[in-house]
Amino acid sequence: MASRQEILDSALKCVNGDRDQQYGKPEDSFSIIARFWTAYLNSPGVTIDRKDVAAMLGLLKIARIATGAQKDDNWIDLAGYAACGGECQSEKPTNNTARA
Repeated sequence: MASRQEILDSALKCVNGDRDQQYGKPEDSFSIIARFWTAYLNSPGVTIDRKDVAAMLGLLKIARIATGAQKDDNWIDLAGYAACGGECQSEKPTNNTARA
């Protein structure tokens, strides 16, 4: 098992590294995911935003941890989703990352 510093360092590399070049900014993809999830749920009055996407992806990682999977990747991703979600919560949406 990795140390907390190793987990945080790995999460930092994920959210500030090559993934931005491969997939774009997490906030932008979270906006798209939020629109898809909102449409899929098709429930009047229910709107998912970028912050919700980060939280629910974090819950996915928590579910995987609860199954007993001993993978550092789950903890690294959970830390990364928490960091992205915190940033989404503190930012005001821009035109291309507007609330879903």
